[in-house]
Amino acid sequence: MTQTSITSRNDGFVIEVIDYPTSEGASSPPSEAVGRIRVGGFTETFPMDLSFWTVDEYCRSWDGSLRKLEEIDNSISCLIASITNPETSNFISCWPMYREGEEVYVQNSIIFLDELDEQFNPQEPWRYVEPRSSVDEDGNRISEWLTSTSQVRRFRESAWGR
Repeated sequence: MTQTSITSRNDGFVIEVIDYPTSEGASSPPSEAVGRIRVGGFTETFPMDLSFWTVDEYCRSWDGSLRKLEEIDNSISCLIASITNPETSNFISCWPMYREGEEVYVQNSIIFLDELDEQFNPQEPWRYVEPRSSVDEDGNRISEWLTSTSQVRRFRESAWGR
């Protein structure tokens, strides 16, 4: 296993690939990597399917999604956690991000592809994220974590501005 880490010096926001098998000596390419997101004191690891995207494609998508979040004070973006071919998949696992001024709320969600009005475009995943809600259809509180626009920007600039 090889460890690839994209980290920053802040503890407010990080999304990174922490582990993925190399294809050296293997008869087939690696099938899964492991990612990690940290928002304030919350940390979670997640599986990243590599059948459709490479680790580099996930990282490029995250960079684009973080830049999208920075464009305007009230915006929605989305970090894809795991994706398989959208033409044959049922869902995409993601981390929606909702910017309200300087505050950024992060949730964990699934985009159900059969519920979309159009074909899913993996280059613009934020287009398929519902507006922010703090409760679900049954009245249960939705888990979300808070960071700031400046923490997200600091991470993006330190991680991708290598």
